[in-house]
This record gives sequence, structure tokens and C-alpha cells, in this order.
Amino acid sequence: MLDMKFVRTNPELVKENIRKKFQDEKLELVDKVIELDEQCRKAKSEGDELRNIKNKKSKEFGKFNGMLKNAENDNVKAEAEENIARITAEVKAIDEKREELEKLETELNEEIRKIMLVIPNIIDESVPIGKNDSENVEVERFGEPFVPDFEVPYHVDIMEKVNGIDLDSARDKTSGNGFYYLCGDIAQLQSCILSYARDFMIDKGFTYYIPPFMIRSSVVTGVMSFAEMEGMMYKIEGEDLYLIGTSEHSMIGKFMDTITPEEELPKTLTSYSPCFRKEVGAHGLEERGIYRIHQFEKQEMIVVCKPEESMDWFHKLYSYTVEFFRTLDIPVRTLECCSGDLADLKVKSIDVEAWSPRQKKYFEVGSCSNLGDAQARRLGIRVKTADKKKYFAHTLNNTVVAPPRMLIAFLENNLNEDGSIRIPEALRPYMRKDVIAVPVKK
Repeated sequence: MLDMKFVRTNPELVKENIRKKFQDEKLELVDKVIELDEQCRKAKSEGDELRNIKNKKSKEFGKFNGMLKNAENDNVKAEAEENIARITAEVKAIDEKREELEKLETELNEEIRKIMLVIPNIIDESVPIGKNDSENVEVERFGEPFVPDFEVPYHVDIMEKVNGIDLDSARDKTSGNGFYYLCGDIAQLQSCILSYARDFMIDKGFTYYIPPFMIRSSVVTGVMSFAEMEGMMYKIEGEDLYLIGTSEHSMIGKFMDTITPEEELPKTLTSYSPCFRKEVGAHGLEERGIYRIHQFEKQEMIVVCKPEESMDWFHKLYSYTVEFFRTLDIPVRTLECCSGDLADLKVKSIDVEAWSPRQKKYFEVGSCSNLGDAQARRLGIRVKTADKKKYFAHTLNNTVVAPPRMLIAFLENNLNEDGSIRIPEALRPYMRKDVIAVPVKK
């Protein structure tokens, strides 16, 4: 969310940013919110003036009240009573008018906030301009994309060959499409990948967290846009609680309405959680695949820092994901999101994509985002300097790893011709084996 003062003083810049994001339908909101802000400030100014007048009337009331108490004749008493009655009526009228103005100010502030929540954040000048994800820009590749000289099966077929997945029971008996049972070595593999991701980030100096898996609506609207919330979040019926779509939601919410001493920054956190998503607009969920699903696990990284340090952290964060995947022998590339593909809260975003030998292309396995002070402004996350000045922090988030989507890349890139799965060296201390073998049929 932008600063209202910034919008008021830079309306054309805000409109140009909207045009860069190809959201021309929002252009009229800039003029509307500026008009509402003017009305709100006028109401506040009138209320403040009435407050000053009331203070003067109170002093005047005290003067005549003293006169009444010390009246030596009926004329003085009558004059005092007349003025007390007049002032009492005037103060009552002032209070009624102030109440009207305060109500109007509250209503205007609510309307202003609603509009400000949908006006997009100012994107970084380095963001490529484009309408949608087809115009995202490749930044760099890491590792050589490799296609083996044998056919790489569909990822579910790879898992089924080692008795690692049960889709039918989840789909037909317990839960429906978008759910599955992992079992045996594949279930262990996913847990080991997450354990390795945890330790990988701890070694980078991040503090490990397991956060709440449900959050209140006040946190939801602070960390994401309404459109994202409607398409992603599961609401708990009868309660002000939502299942998290990523642990970033809980972790940023942890700092809601806080003032952190500047010397304690940056806050570098890594968190594990299950994640729950509706996947609305996913054009149907695959019956046999685990690419788009309603429930998965994820290791996330979150940073709260000074504004001048946020771009440095942005580059560090996605480089950690690249490094993590490369230790597992998975080729990846980084892809910068263009303006039209950038969520409204984001200043800049880069996706990490893994190589798929089966599809002979890259696919998204993580996303790194710099949100500037947008989340901090919504949630009241402030920083206090040594000289007692306060400002809004910058927040960033990035995926370390999100099985089972990452599991697809892992299986395809570490598959042997006989259907067994090689375990990279970095993961062997966790798996306690160097290969997942195909069971011998009895």
C-alpha cells in the first residue's frame, strides 16, 4: 500500500505505474482517492477547529461559573446563568457537529483504505515492461540442461514404480482431486529434502521457525491483495481464521504493529509449514499429477530490513535457492517477472525455474519477491532509529523449496534408466542411502 501523501503529491507517477502494469481500469481511482483524501483532511481540520473553539468555550464557562458562585446580587447571578445556558447550548451544538465530522472522517478513511489497497505498488525501474508471464525475461542459467538417452516417464509413474505414491485412495476415498498419499522411500525423500532445506538456511544464518498454520483476516489483507486472497485462501467456517497458503503469511504477520530498533535489523527467518491453496483458475487439477495441488509443504525465507538494504537482500535470497537446487544436481534458471505479471504489492520479483528432462523445458519451483514497504505499511511494521525517528521496514520473501513440485524436478533429474533414483551427495546423510531402488517383484 502506498503512502497517501505520496499519491497526493505524485498522481501522474502513480498513474504511469498503473499503465506499466496494464491496469488502466484503476486510473480513475487515483483521482477519486485524492478527492476523498481532500474531503477527509477538510473534515479533520474542521473537527480540530471545533475542538479549539470548545476549549475556549470551556474557559468561558469556567469564568461564568465562578461568577455565579460569587454572585453578590440577582443581576450578576442572572447574567451568569444566562451565559452558562448559552455556552452549554453552544458546546452541545459543537459536540454534535464534531460527532458528525468524526463519523464522516471514519467513513472517508475506510473508503480511502479500500482504494489504496488496490492501487499497485510502485515497481522498481529495472522491472521489464510486459503484459503477462509470456513476456517474463530470462536472467541467467545455472547447470547444463540434460536429456538422458532413455525416455523419462511421467513423475507419478516414476513414484509408482518405487511404490512411493497412492493417488487413488486420496482421490476416490478420502479427499478428491488435488490430494495424494506419499509413502515409503518417496515420503522419506520429501521429508529429507525439507530437513536439508532447514539446515541449509540455518547455515546461512537464518533463524528457524514453525509458525501458526492459520491466521486472522487482518493478517491476510496485510500480506496479499484481495484478488490473491479470493483465489487462494481457505476460510474456516464460523471463525475469523484462514489456512495459510505459505508460511510467509504467518511470519510477516508476526511483526504486525511492532516497532523494531534499527540496530536489530535485518531479521532473517526461515520457516517450515504445510500450505493450503484453492488453486482457483488453475483450469482443473490433474487427476494423476502433483504439480497443482491443494496441500503441500514448503520451506520459506523471510527478511525484514532497512529500505536501503532490500535490493541487496533480494539478490541474496534467490541466489540461495539457486545454490540449494544445484547441490541436488538440478539445473535451474532465473526468470524476472515483467510488470504485468507482478502482483500489486511487489516492487520486483524473480522466479526460479527447474529443468524438466521429460518436458525439455523449465518450470517454476520458487519465487523471490521484494515488497518494499507495502506489507509493512498495511501491517504497521515500523523501525525506530537511534535518534527516535520511525519509518516502515521493507519485507522480502522467497521459496527455499516447495515439495512436491520440486520433487518432480528432483526425480526427473536424478532418475536412472532402470527406474531407480540417485540420491545426490548433499542429501545422503538424511536419506542414509545413495539410491532408491526399484522393489523386486515377488
